Amino acid sequence: MDLWVVFLTGLTVGGLTCLVVQGGLLASTIAAREAEDFREGSGRKHNLLPVLAFLVTKFIAYIILGFLLGLFGSALNFSDSSRITMQILAGVYMVLVALNLLNIHPVFRYVIIQPPKFLTKIVRNTSKSADLFAPALLGVFTIFIPCGTTLAMEAFAISSGNPFWGAAILGTFVLGTTPMFLGLGVLTSRLGDAFRTRFLKIAGLLVLYIGITSVNQGLVLANSPITLQTLAENSPIQIDLSGGASNQNANYLAGQVNGVQNVDINIESSGYNPRYLQVKSGIPVKMNLISKNVYSCALAFRIPALKIAKNLNPTGVETIEFTPTKKGKIVYTCSMGMYSGIMEVI
Repeated sequence: MDLWVVFLTGLTVGGLTCLVVQGGLLASTIAAREAEDFREGSGRKHNLLPVLAFLVTKFIAYIILGFLLGLFGSALNFSDSSRITMQILAGVYMVLVALNLLNIHPVFRYVIIQPPKFLTKIVRNTSKSADLFAPALLGVFTIFIPCGTTLAMEAFAISSGNPFWGAAILGTFVLGTTPMFLGLGVLTSRLGDAFRTRFLKIAGLLVLYIGITSVNQGLVLANSPITLQTLAENSPIQIDLSGGASNQNANYLAGQVNGVQNVDINIESSGYNPRYLQVKSGIPVKMNLISKNVYSCALAFRIPALKIAKNLNPTGVETIEFTPTKKGKIVYTCSMGMYSGIMEVI
């Protein structure tokens, strides 16, 4: 078992994909503390302790999770429904923090995570405990909103069949993602010190965007009838949020062999190919998911409307079979809602 490959995966694509899902939590808590200090007229400078608190508790949480996954296997693997719930909750939290940063209404100040009173008394330093408690808590919280690459590593930990190897796999992977999060934390903190007033507005808008995106991705995975994509499709002013997916490979119609429609989807690090395909209603579909040296969220393949979930290996072929019964468009996506495609049933 080559832990060096696991580390490199975390350092590259793993760090990027995890940053999309979890980076907003770190940025939001640092920016929120900056906002509180600004309103209180405090000029103190935030150091790396909040960032380190987030990273240390995240590292410890994933080591424990890896140990348990290696010990008990898939019995401890979180369901898609729980991940969707936690992703939506995280997105809502980030939206509320953003509204506080933008000073929309004083009521949003109450969403900022504060340590319990007993912890404050123990530390005897309210500001310091507040600085450390929120990012430390959110660092643990990240195990409930893993990116697709993390899911692949969790499956790797389960397959090891050994609690110590499971802990080593997830611990090594999280160490690989650390530079990305450390850079985000330092950038957020330093920009806040140098350009506080302007930074709070910029941070508020960015956190708001990340929060709304996170909620929307959760709604897509939950097969909600109301998402940004469905709203755009039904808008009088048409906005293409698919990045051209609706036009790409528009003539890809599944061929039939012995009464079964055969579809090949290439799983790539940047998404799925084709991103648009057509199948006929009432005829069984055999979908071949082909991956080769892929290390991204695309490996966590989902068809929410059909309740299909398949975690793929970096290289290999997995087959899923189903029979579409209703005409219309069905979205296939990764577990983060980051990469997607459209299967039209005609």
